[in-house]
Amino acid sequence: MEMIEKWVATLSGIVWGAPMLVLLVGTGIYLTIILKGMQFWALPHAIKLIFHKEPDGEGEISHFAALMTALAATVGIGNIVGVATAITLGGPGAVFWMWMTGLVGMATKYSEAVLAVKYRQKGHHHGFKGGPMYYLTYGLNMPKLGMAFAIFTAIAAFGIGNMTQANAVAQILSSEMAIPTWVTGIVLLTLTAVVILGGIKSIGNFTSFLVPFMILAYVSVSLVILAMNFDKLGGAFELIFYHAFNPIAAGGGFVGATMAAAIRYGVARGVFSNESGLGSAPIAAAAAKTNDPVRQALVSMTQTFIDTLVVCTMTALIILISPFWQQGVSPSALTMQSFQLYLGSFGGMVVVVSTVLFAYSTILGWSYYGEKAFEYIFGERFIRLYRVLFIAGVMVGSMLKLEFVWNFSDLTNGLMAIPNLIALLLLSRVISSESKRYFETLK
Repeated sequence: MEMIEKWVATLSGIVWGAPMLVLLVGTGIYLTIILKGMQFWALPHAIKLIFHKEPDGEGEISHFAALMTALAATVGIGNIVGVATAITLGGPGAVFWMWMTGLVGMATKYSEAVLAVKYRQKGHHHGFKGGPMYYLTYGLNMPKLGMAFAIFTAIAAFGIGNMTQANAVAQILSSEMAIPTWVTGIVLLTLTAVVILGGIKSIGNFTSFLVPFMILAYVSVSLVILAMNFDKLGGAFELIFYHAFNPIAAGGGFVGATMAAAIRYGVARGVFSNESGLGSAPIAAAAAKTNDPVRQALVSMTQTFIDTLVVCTMTALIILISPFWQQGVSPSALTMQSFQLYLGSFGGMVVVVSTVLFAYSTILGWSYYGEKAFEYIFGERFIRLYRVLFIAGVMVGSMLKLEFVWNFSDLTNGLMAIPNLIALLLLSRVISSESKRYFETLK
């Protein structure tokens, strides 16, 4: 088992090495170019569409519910611990590269959703089915690559989307509130079952309530802290922009970081946070009630903006106005201590509650991704079995040590991106023509 763990960890490191990060960001840059920087000038229109309803649109859930389901899966513990990790390993400059990843990632997220809606298929009993496995099969006639994507997604859903999230909740409640892990497991299992057994409509309805609340609460508290320390914000931004292009020397407990480290960890954390290019979010986009692929794609694009350029930025600024990031504090404790510095025990509670809600919402979002992948592999009649297995995974994850699961999930998560990026590049003309058609009708 030890040998297998080392092998998986090595493979994961290879898959998530520099070539993959270059491919992910490079694809985003290429799509930004062919779409003429659409994410910058079309963002106000995209935000308006979030609340637009299409009564005659085909699909199961609204634009808003599809966006909230995707946000549920991406706004997770990475927005709290992932940002702290990027700053600890890459210095303040990593935040700048996280932003850059988010900006080009908006074009990637948009493109994924265009293809997801355009090539989605009607199921016999369960509404629409879509995502990379369908646009690989029906858009490119590459069913084997579509199957590979589905297999990697189904595995990753049980790991990063399920057991590791449940474990994060169980561990933080055990350490901060002395709640036994088995109690957390039972409660999480029950709450997950109540929502996901009802399918995408139930998930969409619940996340439409939960996700706006949890994001608004986290951002609001963050803004209060930043307002209290308004005089320090200029210094925080200066650190970010200066060290994006200049190394930062070791000092205090901080070990220092090169410009290469800033780019590497900023890009890596950005990609892990918003999932642009991995191919997960378009699975939810395909369920949206719409008659136009571009309309839902514009809504999906705002997901990356909210996740990386809003939520991650809040965490980063609060860390950088505190002294702890230079004192060798571990990433897992850095965000907690930074909030506690300014709001005392209430600040610590905000981080605990946010971790719980962010992790739980990720479980719900990924349950749907995994379900659709499972359905693609085994057929619609096995959906109920999948949901039962997924719910059981929550209990297992709450009570186990998951180092191996993390590495294995990282590996399958990365492998998802490869067939998806191939599809985005080969179908880029379709993305461009659909976009041109839509925006010409607005003139």
